[in-house]
Amino acid sequence: MSHSVPFVRQVCYFLVAILATSLLVACTPAGEGGRSPAIDTALTVYAAASLTDAFGEMAERYEADHPNVTLTFNFAGSNQLAAQIGAGAPVDVFASANPEQMEAAVAAGRIDAGAPVVFVTNRLVVIYPADNPGNLTSLQDLRNPHVLLVLAAEEVPVGRYSLAFLVAASADPSFGESFQPDVLANVVSYEENVRAVLNKVSLGEADAGIVYTSDLATAPGVGRLDIPDALNSIAHYPIAVLNDSPHQAAARSFMDFVLSDDGQQILAGYGFGAGIPQ
Repeated sequence: MSHSVPFVRQVCYFLVAILATSLLVACTPAGEGGRSPAIDTALTVYAAASLTDAFGEMAERYEADHPNVTLTFNFAGSNQLAAQIGAGAPVDVFASANPEQMEAAVAAGRIDAGAPVVFVTNRLVVIYPADNPGNLTSLQDLRNPHVLLVLAAEEVPVGRYSLAFLVAASADPSFGESFQPDVLANVVSYEENVRAVLNKVSLGEADAGIVYTSDLATAPGVGRLDIPDALNSIAHYPIAVLNDSPHQAAARSFMDFVLSDDGQQILAGYGFGAGIPQ
């Protein structure tokens, strides 16, 4: 069976068109720099309230370098975050203000044992409003009658550290055994996280509070009373990627940024101490 010349010509045109299209696809770059286009990724990061400002700046820097990644944060008390993680909340990265809450997430099976890394440290400081309504000049003044003191709840890491300071001070002869009960008698409220303590003192709703030194970076108007090393607590902040995160590579990338020199420089700028070298 034979075909007319026009038909053969049409077939040739068709084959040439297919070949040209194939060559065009093969020669087109897959993406910038010859890489495949990155898939948009939304990471959910649970972080202690004391990390709010530092992680906010980190997010701006990280997202600028990784335009296909969007970071969403849940800042709260580490105990609340650990409870939500234990209940199955979808989380990619967890940064806690103490190892105990991280261990709770490990015990819940959401984080592999040995995965958490201590990325920063912190310490306590007593703060008071700029006008110092309680006339505080020393730590001993926290026991004075009518001083309005706010602390974080004991379930929150900073609340636990605050109570440890009072216990240690009461064992010091320069403070005396009655220091802890005297100070606790002045507590007017226990807050759900360190930011709530900072806000109440900054607004003049309390005469004093105990927060982290990192909190002073964004509250230049408050006064401070330093706690001696012998009575202070060093808070260790661990960070880890959740083992069931659907975005393992991106989550690890953000964690690596936190641990990097650039990330550590940002954290230091907010008053955090260095983490534990790995």
